[in-house]
Amino acid sequence: MKKKKILIVNCYIDEFRIPVQRKTKFPQSMTSAFLAGIFSPDRCDIRLYDEVFSGPLEDEQLLSFPDMLVLTGLNSAFDRMLHITAYARTKNKDVIVVAGGPIIRVLHHYSTHFFDYCCTGDIEQMAEVIEDAFDNTYVSENFLEKGWTIPRYDLAYWMTTVGYVESSRNCCYSCDFCSLTGEKTKYEEYPIEYLKEQFIALGKRKKDIIFLDNNFGGTNRQFLLDRFELLGELKERGYLKRWCAITTNDFFLEDENLELARQSGCANLFSGVESFDKTALINFKKYHNVRIPQVEVIQKCLDAGISFYYGLIFDASTRPIAEFKEELDFIVNNPEIPLPCFLTLAIPLLGTPSFYQCLNENRFLPHIKLRDLDGTTLALKPLDPMNETIRFIKEIQNLSGYRRKIFHHSLKFFNRYKNRLSWYPMAVAMLNAPLICAPKLTTARSEFVRYFQKGYKKHTRSFVGSTEPLDAVYSPAFRVDSRYEHYFNPTMLTDAHGNLSEKLYMDLYQN
Repeated sequence: MKKKKILIVNCYIDEFRIPVQRKTKFPQSMTSAFLAGIFSPDRCDIRLYDEVFSGPLEDEQLLSFPDMLVLTGLNSAFDRMLHITAYARTKNKDVIVVAGGPIIRVLHHYSTHFFDYCCTGDIEQMAEVIEDAFDNTYVSENFLEKGWTIPRYDLAYWMTTVGYVESSRNCCYSCDFCSLTGEKTKYEEYPIEYLKEQFIALGKRKKDIIFLDNNFGGTNRQFLLDRFELLGELKERGYLKRWCAITTNDFFLEDENLELARQSGCANLFSGVESFDKTALINFKKYHNVRIPQVEVIQKCLDAGISFYYGLIFDASTRPIAEFKEELDFIVNNPEIPLPCFLTLAIPLLGTPSFYQCLNENRFLPHIKLRDLDGTTLALKPLDPMNETIRFIKEIQNLSGYRRKIFHHSLKFFNRYKNRLSWYPMAVAMLNAPLICAPKLTTARSEFVRYFQKGYKKHTRSFVGSTEPLDAVYSPAFRVDSRYEHYFNPTMLTDAHGNLSEKLYMDLYQN
């Protein structure tokens, strides 16, 4: 019997607004590999494409391939889903297009105008789509039997240096800015047997592991202890050398957690610091981050021999630039803590409490596009004068005014922790300096060199969504059917007055 041809794409529009391959951007998305595991390998010819690792999908032959096109991605990638749909339908008018992810769940009604299937559930809903579009013989027998999907690691070509597993889903907390809060999701624990099967499927080649959990710590201590025990066993059996995960501040309340994590191979932990300002954390509804001082949390982690990763959020609509500069000065002058691995503008993700607050308080700028919600583009009215805000946003793209201090901080940090951190977690911690000072070269060095060596016109940014030029991907890479010409128009979030776009009103209006 002829196999069904399936193409699963992780859609992405680069925050630097240049069409390049970000081969060293971590963590990498594994949603497409998990989705692929739901399809029967015997009855489906499955291909994956990751636009972060491989750049914009413009291969006409690959776009002509699928009987079913499955699209996933973050909020800012919604337009990219439309572009790829237009390409695929131009090549094959009968292609079935399935779209899912946070943005589809939020804009379900609007999405039905473009895609054949708009998934509002988790990845397991893919089985229902397959059965409806084909029949259940095209669903993986393993999924039908156990109800969980083993990722198709063999198809995840971008997974070159580390492996990925997942032991839980969603989070226990409700931070105002988080998409999980907007979706009102509940924290779910996976069976230990499922985690074990993922490691077995991954094999012994990938011994450095990143957990995809939104909150590895969770609230069930026994579940945490069971995973520590399993990780210790897998380490002894050669399936694991080092692992890292995302966890919340309360994980560090129990000193034993850090010791058990280290013994089972933990090298790095990421925790959402977001800010060292208590008022800002309370405004984010991130109450669990104020239970113990964040600097104390970080020092405890580093002193235990585990590197600490975190990022900072700057909301220009609620905090003055002077406050954020004070926070940056505090960090670069304190070698007791590492540098952040990223700095981002606040992103009012659709459907979150933060989004509705911004909407109700008329804080959105006019003519904002969904694409502008990328963390580098101003979408909200700033407290400070616009020209000063733009200048500061440009500065924090590479921290040009802080580089000397960052260099000295790195040296002092190294001397402070060189006897506590082994070479790997130390290397990870030291990598933060180039990540925040030269993010383009750090995550896509050869690509950016190639891009500019070819004499491309330098992309001039305004850093303000109202005036930011569209990316090159909004111009079709090849001729598309005229019926899909409007798929390349940007999806507008706000109108000329900063009010919600009428097209999104049905999905997002809140009484």
